Amino acid sequence: MSGCPSCGGSTEKHGSGGPFSTGRELVEFVYNAHGGSVKNKLIADGGYETTCQGCNAAFTLTTHVGKCPECGGVHAIAPVHRSAEHIQFAGKDFVME
Repeated sequence: MSGCPSCGGSTEKHGSGGPFSTGRELVEFVYNAHGGSVKNKLIADGGYETTCQGCNAAFTLTTHVGKCPECGGVHAIAPVHRSAEHIQFAGKDFVME
């Protein structure tokens, strides 16, 4: 995704709705990136084993935006990141369409 203006390739976008944002801002960015085509893109190697940041249930994030199967908490990871430590949580009140 290098060179994509909507992905914030420069440091000026960090923390302002780009792939290096945190929390809800990152989830909304990934959800809407490239007209929504990124959110359902499969993560290589079957995804990332993680723990829900809302209810602490273990689950596998297999697409760039996904829900915890226990509580429905929405989590996301930007495609530029390659490890589970970059998964962000949208917050307990976030609802995915």
